[in-house]
Amino acid sequence: MEAKDKKLSIVRIFDAPRELVFKLWSSSEHISTWYVPQGCKTTVYKLEFKPGGIFHHEVRSLDGIGCIFKAGYQEIIENEKIVYVLRYCDENGSLISAAEANMEGPDETTVTVTFEDYEGKTKLTLHQSISEEWAKNKGSYFGWLEILDGLGKEIKKF
Repeated sequence: MEAKDKKLSIVRIFDAPRELVFKLWSSSEHISTWYVPQGCKTTVYKLEFKPGGIFHHEVRSLDGIGCIFKAGYQEIIENEKIVYVLRYCDENGSLISAAEANMEGPDETTVTVTFEDYEGKTKLTLHQSISEEWAKNKGSYFGWLEILDGLGKEIKKF
């Protein structure tokens, strides 16, 4: 695989037990507070945290730019792994293409998040099925960094 084709991968170490870090991904109450890039607001419309369930949410900047997503959970292993397919949708929850959402890039991507014990902390690894180069050029890489910063701040509340 060439460097330009390398898939997006981000690793973070959180000073918290794996169970807590995993839990913060599983409830709309928590996820709506930290799953937010800087200068944006996330609205969670529906969160069914189970295989086959959906995570329907909107991410919008303060100046009104953003989009609506409908993610389908493919795999959930408690305290270990979450896999979901992230797609664009309209305000009614109907799936649409990236172009219809006025976004660049693929119509769908797969996000895999793993949780491991690491020296008394939690090692979180996030993979997304887009090229790292594309993600850095279009800003989604930096959006994930900001989202994970928000997760770190949420963890400190416990």
